[in-house]
Amino acid sequence: MGTVNPSRNFGTSMTWVLWWPIIPVLFIVAGRFWCAVCPFGKLSDLVRKFAGSEKPTPKFLKKYGIWLIDLFFIMITWSDHVWGIVESPRGSGYLLLVLVTMVVITSVFYERRTFCKNLCFLGGLAGNYSRSGMLELCGTPDICKTCKTQSCFKGSENAEGCPMFQFVRTMDSSAECNLCGNCVKSCPNNSIRISPRVPTQELWGIKKPKLEHASLAAVIMGIVFVQNITMLEIWEDILGVIGSFTGTTNYTVNFSVAFVISMILPILLLLGTAKVATLLKGNEEKVKENFVRFGYAIIPLDLAGHLAHNLFHIITEGKAIWFNTVGLFGINMSGDLSLLSGSSVQWIQYAIVFLGFVGSMYTVYRIGNKGPLKQLAPYYFFMLLLTLANIYLFSLPMVHRV
Repeated sequence: MGTVNPSRNFGTSMTWVLWWPIIPVLFIVAGRFWCAVCPFGKLSDLVRKFAGSEKPTPKFLKKYGIWLIDLFFIMITWSDHVWGIVESPRGSGYLLLVLVTMVVITSVFYERRTFCKNLCFLGGLAGNYSRSGMLELCGTPDICKTCKTQSCFKGSENAEGCPMFQFVRTMDSSAECNLCGNCVKSCPNNSIRISPRVPTQELWGIKKPKLEHASLAAVIMGIVFVQNITMLEIWEDILGVIGSFTGTTNYTVNFSVAFVISMILPILLLLGTAKVATLLKGNEEKVKENFVRFGYAIIPLDLAGHLAHNLFHIITEGKAIWFNTVGLFGINMSGDLSLLSGSSVQWIQYAIVFLGFVGSMYTVYRIGNKGPLKQLAPYYFFMLLLTLANIYLFSLPMVHRV
C-alpha cells in the first residue's frame, strides 16, 4: 500500500529508519525481550493454538539450526545490497511474506517456537548481541537442583512451557531466552528471577563456547564493514578495482566478491591471532579452542559498530518517519530529514565504538582469566585493529539511504 518511493513510504520508514536502528539498543537494555513481543512469534503462537502439532523439532534443525540462521542472515544482507530490499517497499513486503510463510509452516508441523529458535535470522543476531545485554534470567541453584516438577521447561496451568526449549537449571547464557516470563509464572518455588547485570558479563562465563557463535561474531564484524563501505564515496572506486580482477562490471558479481572478502577477513584475522597467542603460551591450548573462546570478545564491538551504523540512519533520516506518518492523513511535508548535523553524528558514532572497544578489551581480559599482558596482547591488538577500522570508516562522509 502507498507509494513505491521508499523515501515517502510509511512502511519502509517505520521498518528500516525506526525499528531496525533501534533494535540493537533493545538488545543492550533488555536482551531478547523483543522476541517475546515479536509479531512473528505471536503469529506462531496463534497458528499452533488452532492448527499446531506437538511433533518435536527435527534433529537436523536442532544440530544445524544456528548454521542455517547464520546462512539466512548472510543471504538477507547480500540480497539487500544486490536487490535493494531496504530501498524497495515491494522488496520489504516479499521478505516479510517469506518469513510469514516459514513461521506458519514450522508452527503447523512442530512444537513451540521452532522457527524462532532454529531459523529466524534476527533471532541469531539477537542471541549473539543479548549476551552483552543488561538483563538476565536465572534460577536459584540450591532450589533448582532439588526441583522435581521442571515446570519452567514443561509449563503448568499458569503458563506454557518455555517456547525456546530452555531449562533454567542448566542455562548459562541469555542467547536463547526471550524473557517472556513463562518460567517465572510456572515455577512453584519462586526460584526464577529477571535481574540486571553488568553488560558483557556473560561473555566470559560461558561454559561451552561454540564455533558457530564465534564465527558469527567475526562474520558480523565483516558485514558491518561492508555496510559502511557501500555508503562511502570510494565504493565505486573499490568496485572498479574488483572489476579489474573479475573482468566484469556486473554489480552482483563484484559486490559478492567484496562481501565474501569482508566476511572472511575478520575470521582469518581472528584465526591468525589465536595462532600467535597459542605460540606465545607454549602450545598449551589448541588454536581452535582459542578461536572459539576469544571469538565471543568481538561481540561488544559488533554491537557497537552495528549500533553506530544504524544510528546514522535514524539521526540523518529521522524526520522521514514523521513526514511519512502525517502523509497518511494527506498532509504533505518535506525538507531536510536530518535531526543533527553530520559532525555531531560522527562524534556519537566514535563514542559508541569506543564503548564497544572497552567492552571487548575487558572481555578479552576476563576470558583470558586476567592473564599477563604478553599472553593476551595479540587479542588486545586485534580488538584495537577492528576499532580503528570502524573509526576510520565512520570518519568518512556517508550517503543517505532515503
